[in-house]
Amino acid sequence: AGVGIVSQFKDYHDIHATIDDAGSQVGSPAPGSNGKDWTAFGSNGYGDRYAPASQITPENVARLQPAWTYHTGDFKGPDDPVEIANEVTPLKVNGKLYICTPHNIVIALDPDTGKELWRHDPKINRDAKDYQHMICRGVSYWDSAADTAGAPAAATSTGVPPAADTHAPVAVGECPRRIFATTMDATVIALDADTGKLCESFGDHGVIGLYHGMGMTKRGFLMPTSPVAVSRHVLVVAASVTDNYSNDEPSGVIRGYDTVTGKLLWAWDPARPDQSAPLKDGEHYVNNSPNSWGVSSVDEKLGLAYIPMGNQTPDTWGGDRIPEAEKYNSAIVALDLATGKVRWVYQTMHHDIWDMDIGGQPSLVDLDRDGGKVPALIATTKRGDIYVLNRATGQLLVPAPEKPVPTDNPAPGDKLSPTQPFSALSYLPRDPIKEADMWGTTPFDQLACRIIFRQHRYEGPFTPQTVDDGKSPIKGALISPGPLGIFEWGGAAIDPVRQVMLLNPNFMGFLERLVPRAQANADSAGGNEMGLQPQYGTPYAVEIKAFLSPLGFPCQAPPWGYVAAVDLKTMKKSWMLKNGTTRDSAPVPIALPLGVPSLGGMVTTGGGVAFLGATLDYYLRAYDIRNGKVLWKGRLPAGGQANPMSYVSDKTGRQYVVIMAGGHGSLGTKMGDTLEAFALPEDSK
Repeated sequence: AGVGIVSQFKDYHDIHATIDDAGSQVGSPAPGSNGKDWTAFGSNGYGDRYAPASQITPENVARLQPAWTYHTGDFKGPDDPVEIANEVTPLKVNGKLYICTPHNIVIALDPDTGKELWRHDPKINRDAKDYQHMICRGVSYWDSAADTAGAPAAATSTGVPPAADTHAPVAVGECPRRIFATTMDATVIALDADTGKLCESFGDHGVIGLYHGMGMTKRGFLMPTSPVAVSRHVLVVAASVTDNYSNDEPSGVIRGYDTVTGKLLWAWDPARPDQSAPLKDGEHYVNNSPNSWGVSSVDEKLGLAYIPMGNQTPDTWGGDRIPEAEKYNSAIVALDLATGKVRWVYQTMHHDIWDMDIGGQPSLVDLDRDGGKVPALIATTKRGDIYVLNRATGQLLVPAPEKPVPTDNPAPGDKLSPTQPFSALSYLPRDPIKEADMWGTTPFDQLACRIIFRQHRYEGPFTPQTVDDGKSPIKGALISPGPLGIFEWGGAAIDPVRQVMLLNPNFMGFLERLVPRAQANADSAGGNEMGLQPQYGTPYAVEIKAFLSPLGFPCQAPPWGYVAAVDLKTMKKSWMLKNGTTRDSAPVPIALPLGVPSLGGMVTTGGGVAFLGATLDYYLRAYDIRNGKVLWKGRLPAGGQANPMSYVSDKTGRQYVVIMAGGHGSLGTKMGDTLEAFALPEDSK
């Protein structure tokens, strides 16, 4: 017991290093960054999650204290799904903070006090039996007078034309400043950012219905959980669908709407990739084409929107996938903002049957190289590989050669890709999981995990999905990384000035088994993405569950969660340290520093301090970006499964760090409704 306790405080897997020149300034902030505001989900259209403010530093961050608290009053209802969470990243712009709640209530607050200024309740259908999840990650802001693109792009040798209309004036009557918000009822609403009232001249009295043109219109199966991407003239709108329910879901079409009128400008359906013109009357998008459930990024200078693609559902069996769409599953797709046409596509996973899609927002950064600035896109993926591309052309900037992977014994009716792209920048563990790696809080627990391990097929990260017919001793497959992913929707945080990237990788395996249709007894998705999922229309249902011991602890040995950094000047991994404790997830509230999973992302600041909530223990932590050292932590009243953000007060010049502590139903963290703001004492400015 003594040896076991001591071992938990040893750093067997950590990487201790220092980014020696992390204080140097070699780059510049993204276009449109004014040093005070946070204008989009990822801080700006580039999605770098960087706040230029430098008032908070490694030297003074320990003095952070609560500044104000706000309660939304929006809690989980009796009919809500298990998968309910408040993953919102607030916006700070127009002299206000803007947030949304799981039931899509949009709220504006005073950034200095947290006082509510207005709220708009779209009154979505609260009979939530058909919803797989209820999540709101944020809202979007648009200002008719703003210029977020910087100088117009010049013609380049790549042949990519500039966005000629980037600086064209926008003629608008009402609502010159707007909040665009999505709802679980599959709509986009436009609100006056000053008053919260609907913009009547937009769409149908302020509302766009996303079921228009869909062949499958069952309520609750089209769910936009992420904010729309906003450019000067175009809203880029995508939506998630119900995962693993059937092979007859709403289309994953990506649509572009006029920011002023709400008129549909173009529609790109991955099942008809060469077409982008709006449908004619009576036509429908192709059911069940690949969808995008995450947040897109925008480069107005290049006139491109970057779409992180998910998969054609169901995730775990691909025997009947649409041939035209196979190249767009788990891919980054660059669409022309003006026309919706595909400029380039890069696929990170071929024939993905493991749910290793791209949940994180693509991060755009101009990398400083000897030959000048290179426009880059960095995509984190669930499988742990990080792909670095030239965002103008889609060409790789970090090698990702195709390598052979196992192709033996796929599930009947399915197939496996013979190769996959392996990025040279990767957090995918090099060593496969072994029975000796099984872990437990007691010897009996560990023995049970060894038995479970032997009962499941495992051949590394590309272990094929496996059928459990009830007769074989093999009960399915161990899938690691699992669907939670090494990198999830929190994405990366990038300091474009210091050229440093901050990450929070997770390492958790899952058990998955395909159940023959005749033996499956799954009537619905059950308001959760775990458990038995029906996958109607295919030969198999699928059961998905975490790889846990009988006592509920991970069978794989810790650490399960880290914080990490990459030096973008060299594209080399720097420090990686286990992160978080068992205080709020263990049966006994003992804060063992094992390194726990996190769901959410980081923010980094001009002062050289990064922040992360997201862990299974209820803290917001501050880190020195040079070495990953924890400099401060603030207790949260509930799970902080959201991305924090930072801004500067227009009135006082005080820098705030804000996070939503709303909890996450599926992770089992405590639910709440609290927006927490932290700042240095007022005499520290």
